[in-house]
Order: sequence, then C-alpha cells, then structure tokens
Amino acid sequence: MKIRQIIDKIDENQLFVPAFQREYVWKRNDAKNLISSLIKDYPTGTMLTWETNNPPELKGTFKYDSNKGSVKLILDGQQRITTLYMLITGNIPPYYTEKEIENDIRGLYVNVETLELEYYKVKTMENNPLWVNITDLLQGKISPRDITDELERRNNGERIPRDREDLIYANIKSIEKIEDRDFLEQVIPVKASIKEAIDIFYIVNASGVNLTDAELALAQISGYWPQARDLFKKKLDELAEQGFVFKLDFLVYAVLAVTHKMGSKMEKLHSADNRETIIEAWKLLDDSVLDYVCNLLKSQAYVDHTDEINSVYALIPIITFVYNKPGNKLTEEEISKIIQWFYYSQIRNRYISQLPQKLDKDISIINDNPNPFDAMLAIIAEERPLEIKPTEFIGRDVRHPLFALMKWYFKSKGAVCLGTGLSIRKNMGKKYGLERDHIFAYSVLRDSGIYDMSNQFHYAIAQEITNRAILTQIENREKSAKFANNYLSTVKQRFPNALKLQCIPENEALWEIENYEKFLEARRVLLADELNAYLNNISITAVNVTAQLDLMDVIQSGEHGFLEFKSTMRWNWRENRLDKKMEEIILKTISAFSNAEGGKLLIGVSDEGEVLGLENDYSTLKEANKDQFELHLRNIVNNAFGKEFATTNLTVNFPIVNTMEICEIDIKSGSNPLYCEVQDKNGRTEKKFYVRSGNTSQEFDIQETASYISKRFDLK
Repeated sequence: MKIRQIIDKIDENQLFVPAFQREYVWKRNDAKNLISSLIKDYPTGTMLTWETNNPPELKGTFKYDSNKGSVKLILDGQQRITTLYMLITGNIPPYYTEKEIENDIRGLYVNVETLELEYYKVKTMENNPLWVNITDLLQGKISPRDITDELERRNNGERIPRDREDLIYANIKSIEKIEDRDFLEQVIPVKASIKEAIDIFYIVNASGVNLTDAELALAQISGYWPQARDLFKKKLDELAEQGFVFKLDFLVYAVLAVTHKMGSKMEKLHSADNRETIIEAWKLLDDSVLDYVCNLLKSQAYVDHTDEINSVYALIPIITFVYNKPGNKLTEEEISKIIQWFYYSQIRNRYISQLPQKLDKDISIINDNPNPFDAMLAIIAEERPLEIKPTEFIGRDVRHPLFALMKWYFKSKGAVCLGTGLSIRKNMGKKYGLERDHIFAYSVLRDSGIYDMSNQFHYAIAQEITNRAILTQIENREKSAKFANNYLSTVKQRFPNALKLQCIPENEALWEIENYEKFLEARRVLLADELNAYLNNISITAVNVTAQLDLMDVIQSGEHGFLEFKSTMRWNWRENRLDKKMEEIILKTISAFSNAEGGKLLIGVSDEGEVLGLENDYSTLKEANKDQFELHLRNIVNNAFGKEFATTNLTVNFPIVNTMEICEIDIKSGSNPLYCEVQDKNGRTEKKFYVRSGNTSQEFDIQETASYISKRFDLK
C-alpha cells in the first residue's frame, strides 16, 4: 500500500489502530532516520494489518458500527505510519490525542541541497533558504522555484549555476516521492479471532525490541478486557498529580506480582482465563493499595516525587505486601521495616539489573517469609555492604542514589532552605520548588585554577554531592556565585540551625576556598555517620534472618561496584591458548577493589553472567585442580602486592555453580594504596593505580592518584 493511500484511508475512517496498542513513543532521531531511508529509497519495514468484522476496542473517537461491515486495523508499523502522517499532514492522526504523543516529531527541516535532516536551529537555518520545513515541502507550500529565486535574490540577482539548480530540483523530487513509496503489507486473515490476531501481534513484536514484555502482556490483557488500558492510564494520571510518575509497564508488573506472585513470565497474563482475577485485583490496587503505598512513601520515607527514586520497581514488593494485608492495615513495625529496606534497595541499586529475576526472588519472600523485609535486607547485605563509608561520596554527583538519601534524611530532620528558612518538604508554587545548588559556587572553584574541566578528578570533586545543599528555586536564583564563607555566615546568622539540619560543617575555617577539600572530607564523615545512624535506627526491632542467597543469585544481579566477573585467570578464550597477560587483568581488578571499598571477584564467569568454569585454566597448571589454581593465584598476588596482603586481605573459595567449579575471591578494603605493575606493548613495565568505580576498574593519572590517596588513606 502506498504511503499516500495509507494517510487517505486514515482520514477517511478506513484504517484504525486498536486500543491495546501503546502510545506514540518514537523520538526525533527515529523520525529523521525513517525519512532519510525513504529519501534514499532504502527498505523501511512492513505493516501488519487485520481486516475484521469483530474488532477489539479502537483508539480515538470512532465507534465501530457492525452495519458498515469490516474495518482494517494496523497491528504493526503504527509508529512509522504515525510519524509519516504527522510529518506529511502536520497534524496528529485521529486515533491519537495530543497527550498520547510522547514526543512531537513535527517541525523537521531538510536541506534541499545536501539532504541533511535537522530540527530547527537558529544559527544554521535562519536566513538560509536551503533549509525547508519538510511538511511545507510535502504539502506543496514551497516549490523548487521559490528556493532558487530566493538564492538568486540573495546573490544580487545572479543566476545560480545550472548544476546546482538541477541538484536542488532532483533532491526535492526525491522528497516528494516519499508519498508514492510502498509499504509492504502483511495481512492477517479475516477469519482470525481477536485472540489469534493479538497472538500474531505478539509473535511479530517478540522477535524485536519494539515492545517490552510488559507492553505485549498489556496488549493481551486489553484483548480480553478492553477497558484495561484506559483504566491503567487514568490511574497513572491520578498518581502523577501527586508527584508519582509511573509507566504502564510498572502497573503490569504490579498486576503480575499480586495475581501470579512473580516478577517474570509476563506470558502468565496472556490467557483470557485471567480476566476475572485481574479485574478483581485491579479494583483493590486502584481503590486503595497504590494510593496507600505512595502515601506511605511520602509521609514516612519523605519521598515527595518519583524523580527522587533510583528504581520505582522497589515499590512492587511493597505493593505486594500491602495487597496481602487485609484492609491495608500495617503495624508501625512493618512500616519501619519497609522504609528501611526501601532506602537500602535504592542506595545499593537492588533493581538496576536482572529486574524480573530479582522481583521473583523478593516477591516469593514477601509471600512465604514471616519477616520478609528483614530477609530481603539480608540479601542486599550479602550482595553489597550496608554501611555507608565516607569514601563512597568521593566524586559522586547528584545522579548517585546517595544524594536522594541525603534529601530524605534532611527532610526527616525538618531541614530548611538555607536562604528562605522554608521547610524543604514539598512546597506550594513553582518558585519554591526544590533545587540542588553548590555550597562552594562552581564558578568560584573553577576560577581558582584547580577545579576546571581539564582534570576529570578535580572536576568531579567540584560537582560532588557533598558540595550540594537543598534550596528552594527562589533562593537558588538569588544566591548567585557568592563565596562560601560569606554565604554560610549569612545563613548561620539568619537561620542558626539550618546548617546542622543539612549536615554542613559549622567550622568556619572550612568555609574558606583554600580549605575546600577539607570541607568535603569533614562533610563526608558527617554524612556517613548520620546516614548510617538514621538507617540503623529506622526499624523498631531487628530480626536475625539468614539470607537465602546462593551464588547464582549474585551472578544474576550483574556486575556492580562490589562485584566483577572474569572469564579466566590465564586462558585466552578468543585465541584458545595460554596467555599470562590475563593475569595482569586479575591483579588490576584486585588492586582496584582494595583501593576502593573492597568487593568480590568471580573467575570463570563471563561479562554477561554465563558460568564458564575453570577447566581451561586448570589445563595450564602442573596439576589440573583447584589447589594448584589457588597456589598459583596466591603466588602472583604475593609477587605483586606482598605476602601480608595476600594473607590478610583475600579470601579464596571454589564454589560449584551450575555443575561447574568457579573461583570466588573476596577482597577487603585495603589500608594502604596498591599499585599494579603492567607491561605496555613494547614490554616495558610501569606502575599504574586503579580504583573501582561503578562496574569498572578505572585508571587514575598521577595527579588524580595523589588527590585520591590523600583522601582515601591515612598515611600519617
């Protein structure tokens, strides 16, 4: 079917989109790529349609009348078709409302000489007649002659060269031919049922990355419960008004959790046998559970909006727990344990990777364990240390979950804006919204000649969360680039308790610009002490629960700041041979963990979490067993870092995972810096300094190393 015909059929109410389809989610870059492919005559995909006398609920205002015969539905390809409709007509198609267009891709410009595609840029396009709005071009509002005449006018009437004129005309013809391009149409038979059509829609999408498992599950639910999508969206709007912004995926996870007690296998929701169960479950979620959980977070965890939350999926186990409680009646003790676990789930990145598997684990604990949040907290403690150390703040910016915890803690203390004295709990009026500003103004730090962008480490120190205070917007605008000593002195005079409430050191000597890094050191210690005390004291009672966490759970959690996978110690998998160069990588990782907060290294596991075992490594040793492996490992560690380190800072085990033996090395946080000797491509040996950051071991240069060591280690 030609693109022109598709657009005409949409306008003539002959082509529709079923209600179970998602909203328009393409971004501007997607639109640019599609138009570029069409201009170049590249393949652009297909469309899947279904002509039926028994359609599901349709998007838009059109109501199906069985007396008018069959209708044709777009099941796949609607993101592309919607893009073309908007760019060719300049309008939103009738099956969508403006609210359902997440990204407005209209206003795309094309350079008719080079065929570049861009959205409007004043410097590039203003007073340049070659840049034309592609919609105006496709609608015939601008002709080739208009463009060439304007070029000649700007060239004092001198005619442009014929070859240039021909190029512009040819390019415009290529653009105008877009409407005559064919979209290959695949058609589902008329005899197909709604269930069969949705199954085909699922199969088509399941092989790609266009829709998530949750979106495909929602499509199935909407097939047997047509009102589901609209009801879910209505609830999302209600929650968003209270500051809690979720996506439809989130609600589908919640439904799966309370109806099937799991966080994976979305296909469990596909069968129409679920209809009554899901309707009943949704009524309870909609009427009370979702509102209760959001209000619980707002009133007890001091979370004013979801922007402060690292992963909203931590709410799914909480929703499941509340759902299971008759009348949503929780005790004070239960609420305390929920909040404590929620905080740790955020700062220790519980749901950043392996989401379905982790939800499976946690939801099963919610349903089966008498002390579920104690048990889930024990799992986090097995994966990563709970205690916050001052060094964790080094170089961390506002995107780090510790910053959110800082805000929640400040709110719990009744902290106030440093300039206005107003509570930093959610305030009325846009100008009193919360912002995070530097205590030591960045412009002042930059002008000192040390903290500019030329040095990665120093720039990170300038942006560190320990150099941030929570202010209202109006105060942030008026604060400007004041020197910290002047600003903080004024704050202390006007609001004597404000600094203490935001854990800002009150030693005035630390407010001087030359003492900036000493200020950060003092605040790191202050924050770590107070945050740890706050987290430890949230729960009224502590139940001693043993974590039911096997090593496969750890592997499925993926690499992070305290966990690294290595396929081998000395076997080159790519070249299928012994390669002692691999040992340098092991030593680098051990030193990086030691120089940071410690961690766990698993040898015999690929980066993707596939268990490979140690068989190939064993084959390179005198005796192919774990004893020889450990002996060799300790020898290379002894030679690199000394026997004392190898004896006191490493614990080595050989667990069996998926029937294969791997090596598990636990590395303690070191009391002295470790340098790692590596050879360059010319065979020259040099010492390097590595630090664990995120899920990588980062090399520091000389200046960064000196700065880090002075803060991390007590070398007096």
